[in-house]
Amino acid sequence: MSEPIRVGVVGFGLAGKIFHTAVIQATSGLDLACVVQRSGDDAKNEYPHAHVARSVEEMLGDTSIQLVVIATPSYSHFELAQQCLREQRNVVIDKPFTLKSEEAAELIKVARERKLLLTAYQSRRWDGDFKTVRQVIAGGELGRLVSFESHYDRFRAQPRLGVWRENGGPGGGILFDLGPHVIDQALILFGAPEGIFASIRVERENAVIDDAWDIFLEYPQPPKTVVLRATLTACTPGPRYLIHGAKGSFVKWGIDPQEDQLKAGMAFDAPGFGEEPESAWGELKICEGLTSPATRRVRTERGDYRGFYENVRDALLGKAELEVKPEQVWRTTRLIELARESSGQGRRLRVDFSAQP
Repeated sequence: MSEPIRVGVVGFGLAGKIFHTAVIQATSGLDLACVVQRSGDDAKNEYPHAHVARSVEEMLGDTSIQLVVIATPSYSHFELAQQCLREQRNVVIDKPFTLKSEEAAELIKVARERKLLLTAYQSRRWDGDFKTVRQVIAGGELGRLVSFESHYDRFRAQPRLGVWRENGGPGGGILFDLGPHVIDQALILFGAPEGIFASIRVERENAVIDDAWDIFLEYPQPPKTVVLRATLTACTPGPRYLIHGAKGSFVKWGIDPQEDQLKAGMAFDAPGFGEEPESAWGELKICEGLTSPATRRVRTERGDYRGFYENVRDALLGKAELEVKPEQVWRTTRLIELARESSGQGRRLRVDFSAQP
């Protein structure tokens, strides 16, 4: 048996505490060795076995740490990841990977030169509802796909101007926050689009960051149009997924439960973790060739964010191919840039990934 891979996590805010340390701690073969928390004792109280460093430099002084996770505010991702790569550490970066595609390309270049693993925490590939959508599409019952919609709707009436994501500084806004997830899922399902049109806007009074957006991706093959949407003004959320095909439709309401379960302190091995009740399962309706539509519930697969870190572990050990490739993350970053350009210019833009590193 090989020794566990020693992991250092930089940051112990929401991302570090909920989406990284808790998942790493629950993933066999990984050892949460260090948490960088510049002040406070939250990390030490939560993980007394881990060393709490007060700086990245202090963490990097421990040469036994092989993998570093960047879970800090998004405007700091590029510099911290670059620092860790230059110190010969494998790196996972929380979304958004970087704020610019040129920065993403630079990190990919450094990682390649040093033969290091570099990836982004696209954990929502391991959402139960997304796994179910992939299953439904692959099953072929919908026939030729006509349209695909993905909504990420939340409600927060009052802006939180004291929080970095909403104070107007770099890296804020929900396009950087939620966009990487839904764009990554679309690229996994359908590949590179030919065109993009976007509307990125501010809908709440006194808000200083984008809090709503619609992105339309155009494809040469079915589905011709992929619609991605997010807002902070949806008191009544729209469907998480809505897919129409030539033979029928699939609709799924509600968000994967893992985030809320982790916030509530639920463990991965607890009964029901990552599972949805039958009332939240999606509905598949087939119409073609039938006298009356045939409707049935599709059981939502169990979500499990540990799948991301299990793959990173296996890739580092040479047992598996890395699933979230840095080149894929560059594409997601580039589409966010193009969405902003499209919204600012009020027109459709051609998507060109020829500069992909």
